[in-house]
Amino acid sequence: MPLPCKWRDLNDRRYGLYPCMYGRNHSFTHSAICHLTFAQTVANDELQKKIVYQNLFLVKRITSIDFTRGLVMIIMAMDHIRDLMHVNSITQNPLDLTTTTPALFFTRWITHLCAPVFVFLSGTSAYLSFQKRNDIPQMRRFLVTRGIWLIILECTVVSFGIWFDIQFRILFFQVIAAIGFSFIILSFFLKSSVKTIAAVGLVIIFCHNLLDFIPNNANPTLRAIIAPLFSLVGYNITPHFTFFIGYPVLPWCGIMLLGFASGRLFQALQEKRRGFFIKAGIFILLFFIAIRYINWYGDPAPWSAQKNPTYTFLSFINVTKYPPSLLFAAVTLGCMMLILAFGESVNNRFTQIVSVYGKVPLFYYLIHWYVVHATLLVIMFIQGFHWSDLQFGAFNFGRPKAPSGLPLWGVYIVWVCVVAFMYPLCKRYSRYKLSHPEKKWLHYL
Repeated sequence: MPLPCKWRDLNDRRYGLYPCMYGRNHSFTHSAICHLTFAQTVANDELQKKIVYQNLFLVKRITSIDFTRGLVMIIMAMDHIRDLMHVNSITQNPLDLTTTTPALFFTRWITHLCAPVFVFLSGTSAYLSFQKRNDIPQMRRFLVTRGIWLIILECTVVSFGIWFDIQFRILFFQVIAAIGFSFIILSFFLKSSVKTIAAVGLVIIFCHNLLDFIPNNANPTLRAIIAPLFSLVGYNITPHFTFFIGYPVLPWCGIMLLGFASGRLFQALQEKRRGFFIKAGIFILLFFIAIRYINWYGDPAPWSAQKNPTYTFLSFINVTKYPPSLLFAAVTLGCMMLILAFGESVNNRFTQIVSVYGKVPLFYYLIHWYVVHATLLVIMFIQGFHWSDLQFGAFNFGRPKAPSGLPLWGVYIVWVCVVAFMYPLCKRYSRYKLSHPEKKWLHYL
């Protein structure tokens, strides 16, 4: 019995599946169900299944990516709310074991997942986009223009959203700019094999901590040159303007290159990639435990015995994010692999809600800063402060000199409210983006 016309030409690399399914108004959900049903009932042969699934990934979203990215975006909001609103956030480091509490420590530590997962999956999404385009010059232009656009956003929209400082007295090079520069670097690797890109990414991740062994007084000129690429540095450009590099490019670029190379995994059958993610997550976390226990390489801050077992455990997992050490990358990416495996295994109301945020990560990131900062100002006014009391500029956020802010439980309440407020915005924007593929500017937001 011949196949229906819409299931013919499964091997057509240009269209993936039947070309009409790229129509403006087709439903991704409906088409995905149709594809999956066909794959299960018709493609019994293993090779035929691979052909079907490899074409299927070209026309539908990978739900585990949306879920994982959405989950870390939700967690990220908690960190930013704590930064701006917690009563001790201006004066206390939540990871300082001499002053923190386990609850405050974990509130900060869990958000370590956000940046590496965001960067890694940006690389993965670039790979999937590259497979759809199958055009190196076009993909290179897209990566370069998107990278430049992200850097511009970091210097303008993001910077003002963080500081609310109309004078722009500080420019903080953070994750969006790091992704932008990494996209530009990635554009020069498009002709390289996946194995080469993975090898370069792994070498950067594994070896950049060797710089920790270079003495501070050794060749100051060389250190000044490489510091912006690998280290946390600040420059006082003028008495009223500071440029601060919080996310040095190369360590984060290594994570993106590894994410790009890992995009190939999503061409495998779902059950196979789920099994791979579980095994990879467990292996990477065991690697983290082993290297961290040795306490010699992989992080500039060694762990040590503390006043009790709880704080000793906190010391053990207290790895360095600025810049991301090998062990920081290991523990966060290991957790990410297990979250991806969960996203591959479960599809329910919870995963669907979380995925809404993951489908529009940049939109969420930009808007949530303004929602969080506006909420901070409202809280300051409720606490009795006036506009003249508020201080803006580097690391002030608009907080007054007098004690202000919320206890940790208040931070969590605001977090839930902000995430709930963002849900309908993200859902409506996602639908608009999906229904208007002809609007190219939507690819940049």
